[in-house]
Amino acid sequence: MKRIEMIVPCYNEEPCIVPLYEAVEKVFALIKDYDWSLLYINDGSSDGTLAELKKLKADKGERVQYISFARNFGKESAIYAGLKNSTGELVVLMDADLQHPPELIPQMIEGIEEGYDCCGARRVSRKGEPIIRSAFSRMFYSTINHMTEMRLVQGGSDFRCMTRQMVDSILLLTERERFSKGIMSWVGFETKWIPYENVERLAGKSKWNFFGLVRYALSGFIAFATAPLRAMIYFGSVIVAAAVVYAVYLVYNAIRYPENNGSGFGTIVLLILFFGGVLVTLLGIIGEYVARIYMELKHRPIYIEKINTTKKQEKDS
Repeated sequence: MKRIEMIVPCYNEEPCIVPLYEAVEKVFALIKDYDWSLLYINDGSSDGTLAELKKLKADKGERVQYISFARNFGKESAIYAGLKNSTGELVVLMDADLQHPPELIPQMIEGIEEGYDCCGARRVSRKGEPIIRSAFSRMFYSTINHMTEMRLVQGGSDFRCMTRQMVDSILLLTERERFSKGIMSWVGFETKWIPYENVERLAGKSKWNFFGLVRYALSGFIAFATAPLRAMIYFGSVIVAAAVVYAVYLVYNAIRYPENNGSGFGTIVLLILFFGGVLVTLLGIIGEYVARIYMELKHRPIYIEKINTTKKQEKDS
């Protein structure tokens, strides 16, 4: 039998741990050709998520595995940890809150068996989502597709089934500042998209607020877009050209109308402020890229697994 493994990042998802397992179990009761298991990634949860995982593991045995981080490293690190520790021939990445319907997994498997390397779920409606958040999402996809070489599908989610080859290719990108949607697009491979309607969370509140999504979008944009640097070159060239034209105008005006010449103090102050603002903007953008380089050069681990040991075990060792 082929083996399929579900990777489930979790951050304060205590009430969702068991219902997700039960939902997946019902789906695979109808699929006879695959052995399956779940790998939960506890991303430094502060509630009873870890306790629920331990109980579920004790009850279900090899069907359930989990990794627990020493602190909250973020969803991107949890995704990387799950993919790195996965062993299945097929790997499904999904959320714990059941907003990613497990009922789509059979269709994903069919897509893989048709010859696709990846089969993802594409949300076709944003029912129940704030209008400003939906508008920002559409703007983000449009902008990043125009300014990078990636082609992110509007509404494409992290919920997807991938072949072992695609997972191994994703793991070749070991950058610390990760943007998984961009990485999955960058590595290539043919993807089939399955449309689905927006689903409400089973319990709790979304861990993503508006400003968190803005930071995530900015991180993805900086991770893959070099267009801002090129745009600044063009912008600087335009400003220099405009300054030359303005200088010619001032010289012409001084020769043609010498009686109108003033001290020029206001013009000088205005130009200093204008160009000072431009330089600060340029330095800020460049600094953003330098900061990413700085973080990459640190070679910090993407995650740290917390190994539970008792004092007695520590003494014995």
